[in-house]
Amino acid sequence: MRALHIAATGMSAQQMRVEVISHNLSNMSTTGYSARRAEFADLHYEQVARAGTVSASNGTMLPTGIQLGLGVRPSAVTVDLSQGSLTQSGGDLDVAIEGGGYLEVTLPSGQAAYTRDGALKRDAEGLIVTSEGHPVAPEIVIPPEALSVSISPDGEVYGYFPGAAEAQLLGQITLAGFTNAKGLEAIGSNLFVETEASGPPLAGEPGVDGLGTLRQGYLEDSSVDPVREITDLIEAQRGYELNAKVISAADQMLAATTQVR
Repeated sequence: MRALHIAATGMSAQQMRVEVISHNLSNMSTTGYSARRAEFADLHYEQVARAGTVSASNGTMLPTGIQLGLGVRPSAVTVDLSQGSLTQSGGDLDVAIEGGGYLEVTLPSGQAAYTRDGALKRDAEGLIVTSEGHPVAPEIVIPPEALSVSISPDGEVYGYFPGAAEAQLLGQITLAGFTNAKGLEAIGSNLFVETEASGPPLAGEPGVDGLGTLRQGYLEDSSVDPVREITDLIEAQRGYELNAKVISAADQMLAATTQVR
């Protein structure tokens, strides 16, 4: 009986949906996290009687035919690129991206990675790094004698020094945009790497060519909406239960068939 297999694919799909929702809820307080959404597509169909098939000697054709679907399959887990709300943190090196774009960082392997987590720090050598210690590209060093740091909306980093009336330009923070940002590969720690689907990074100064601007002293909150996630969780749970009932009903029908004498 096909219903057993079809309902099993439905239960598997709803289980995957619950896993995505649980991942979102676990990251509802993660800085710069973008919520994920599970997407599904129907499986292929068995053509019992094709539409347009001649059904009689006088040339009468079937207007619709008979197509029996065989279930559902996962098609994608896509990233919701809507921006999270901005929360004031007051940190000199905390920057939130207002609009599109990612900060570029350099991994220990030398590979470039990208993030929207703007909770930046300064290491022992004065280099601006992420919370994981990855240096921001291009590298910017803040001298130890700097009293404070200012970051402009267009990414220019200035340092204020004792006895100097004017701030000194220390470097320029750039952003990277992608033709298809949903095609980026997540590698954990709020980091993404480019793929063939995302296309190459389009680096530029903040506020130019569609890239967002920076706001110092703010951090971007997670874009997870707990109310929506809980609603989707209830819906997924009910869908799982309904598919389980289909399996139970199919089993009862098979049991009735075997009892026929």
